[in-house]
Amino acid sequence: GRYLKVLEESVEKSTSTLMKLLRRAKGLLNAQQRSIESPIHLLKNYYPGHDWFVSTLFLLFHGNGDRALVFLAKFAQLLASCYLWAPRLHLSTHIPANLAASGIHPIFSAIGHNIELILQAEVPHVHSAFRLSGFTPTQMCQHWLYQCFWNYLDWPEICNFLCVCIVLGIDYEIYFCIAIFKHLEYSILQSVQQHKLLTFLKERPIEGFACGQHLDYMQSLERVYREIIMPDLADIKNP
Repeated sequence: GRYLKVLEESVEKSTSTLMKLLRRAKGLLNAQQRSIESPIHLLKNYYPGHDWFVSTLFLLFHGNGDRALVFLAKFAQLLASCYLWAPRLHLSTHIPANLAASGIHPIFSAIGHNIELILQAEVPHVHSAFRLSGFTPTQMCQHWLYQCFWNYLDWPEICNFLCVCIVLGIDYEIYFCIAIFKHLEYSILQSVQQHKLLTFLKERPIEGFACGQHLDYMQSLERVYREIIMPDLADIKNP
């Protein structure tokens, strides 16, 4: 945050404010979580990973933890929170018990499923490249989305990603990923030939991607797929 010049307080005070915000966000979600008997260790406690969404909001609000918390409390009432805020549905009472117990997040089961279907239709060469490589687009997108594209996109594009998904609709989370794959198509095909696709996607930033340059394309996807996708995403209790 100091490097991006979005925090005005000292590093020590900003760190303290962020940790307080993360604890308060955790308390907000704990009230909506169920206890599950499961041999899966990760399902016995709070969401095991870092809460990248809350950390990103902290920077968006220039280190104002109170404003970020007020936003979170309101945002949690929206459908978009289920897919942008990964810890939101961890062991949540808002999803079926069997889905919560499986450890499969709706980002994987709903968002990932639709990404695969659209990618096969719209960018078939990239879809085939993943099949040849032995892993799936869903796995890569889950990795990107869980950490709000940190380490992959520049800060302005991370902000654009969140704004597009909140303002234009949560189905844009899918179109955004498709636009990235289309942007990376040539590099992906090269990496498959070199047997380095996983390394390329996981260890390198997404270079040259600008949301504004792909917005028309995303809107064209919306016109074709929204009527199919949105009911699927909205039916969170019957994935």
